[in-house]
Amino acid sequence: MIKNRIKALRNKFIQNNIDGYIVPKNDKFFSEYVYHDRLKIISGFNGSAGLAIILKNKNYLFVDGRYTIQAKQQSGKNFKIIEIHKFLPQKTLKNLTLGYDPKLFTKTVLNIYFGNSLKLKSIDRNLVDSISNKKTSNYKPFYSINDSIVGEAYKSKISSVSKILKNKKVDYLFISAPENVAWILNIRGSDVPYSPIPNCNLIIEKNKKVFLIAEKFKIMKLLKEKKIRKDKIVDPKNLSEFIKNLNGKRFIIDAKTCSVFNEKIITSKFLITSRFDPCYSLKSIKNSVEIKHMINAHIEDGVALTKFIFWMKNLGNKKISELQTQNKLENFRKKNKNYLFPSFNTIAGTGSNGAIVHYKATKKSNKIVKKNHLFLCDSGGQYSYGTTDVTRTICFTKQPNQIKNIFTKVLKGHIAVVTSNLSKITTGKQLDTKARKFLKKSGLDYAHGTGHGVGFFLNVHEGPQSISKYNLVKLQEGMILSNEPGYYKKGKYGIRIENLVFIRKNKNKLGFENLTLAPIDKDLINYKLLNNYEKDYLFRYHLLVYSKLSKFLNNNEKKWLISTF
Repeated sequence: MIKNRIKALRNKFIQNNIDGYIVPKNDKFFSEYVYHDRLKIISGFNGSAGLAIILKNKNYLFVDGRYTIQAKQQSGKNFKIIEIHKFLPQKTLKNLTLGYDPKLFTKTVLNIYFGNSLKLKSIDRNLVDSISNKKTSNYKPFYSINDSIVGEAYKSKISSVSKILKNKKVDYLFISAPENVAWILNIRGSDVPYSPIPNCNLIIEKNKKVFLIAEKFKIMKLLKEKKIRKDKIVDPKNLSEFIKNLNGKRFIIDAKTCSVFNEKIITSKFLITSRFDPCYSLKSIKNSVEIKHMINAHIEDGVALTKFIFWMKNLGNKKISELQTQNKLENFRKKNKNYLFPSFNTIAGTGSNGAIVHYKATKKSNKIVKKNHLFLCDSGGQYSYGTTDVTRTICFTKQPNQIKNIFTKVLKGHIAVVTSNLSKITTGKQLDTKARKFLKKSGLDYAHGTGHGVGFFLNVHEGPQSISKYNLVKLQEGMILSNEPGYYKKGKYGIRIENLVFIRKNKNKLGFENLTLAPIDKDLINYKLLNNYEKDYLFRYHLLVYSKLSKFLNNNEKKWLISTF
């Protein structure tokens, strides 16, 4: 089927006068997850990030280090798999004319990946859509969330943005990232898998006027709630005409999500003075109400996860598959009335599948969980007042010292991050170094960042904050991040320990506090490698888990949880 689609796509090259065609993962809203996955349609690859280039007689699939194994398994027959951070398309390909959909690319991406070594041709009609049956999204109307949940009225947020625009002497902000629109208007939607995202854009004028760019049938509830006036709704088809009729001179856009198509519309009349949407920074700092709700959401999620781990550790000789474990965890979460849906596709990998960083169990890949293998589970939930993301690695029999030693070094890195004095360590880059320190002493490392920002009942992956080799964003009180060092032995096993943490000031000292509440498998720890400070941290963490969760557990679960200390 993939070969037939590639052939059909190549048949479009002559009439468009191109040597190849570029297919990204994202849709025109640049969300991490999409319902209409053109990259999967043309390549078979279903990871959350990637870029395909189909040429007349050769195909390339560029992915990051998280997905190289998965990409080879899913697309290796028809595509050459290249790790994009090592070999950019502009250094891999030369003297070609490549077609692309201008609604699916930003100028930033085109410059980074293709530079000047390739000629790019804008084609308004998406060529993948022309050879496939386009899936229709499950459209549902946008809805408001109460101020008591988010802790700040939308008018207050608009005022904050308006103040920034006035200070920068800018007339308009074009918000192209739907999650930022969701945040500022206190609205949510159902347009994206795993996130309550409303696919729409917003223009904010310096004097607080707002214009929502969305299909009218999606905003009927908002109109009834008087969240926005009818005359402030712009049909996406009329965006070009609407912008041409605006007064003023200067715009701010978002380099990450403002497409080449939309940027061209804006620059036809206005000067772009900045390419960073200030909503990212404002959104990254959670207020006290959001933090309170996130704490409660993690207690509820911790109950489900702890019950699941207990169930897994006590399976005995019962055979269970990866997909069955995934369904079991989902059922534990569903027992909570506030649980809505997963915050991403659950990663449940046994043995070698655990070494695939973003593994997705399918009927084809599904394995029986073997007792002598490690089991890695990375999962999360969207609750009505919070977003969770947690990874635990567990074992069922005594493991070799080599594996226990590596797990313990990952744990030491995890503890080093969460116990850091953030008054002295101010960036994610500095924390990333601390997390890798113990593995690197043994010549080991992992091909992903140590942590990402997390939204409040929004994206499970949020910026600008992160814990990575390159992130220099200042860490501030109220930010939420993941803490997830790991190690992956190709073809053998995967290890990762992930908690969500938030930054809190205590006696003029900034530090992390754990949100995630779930036991860490003591059977994988070599306590001889831990110092007294680390042992004390581990004891206090498990004591916290027990104190918050025990009243929701049965007697057997409580006894077992005590034994994890």
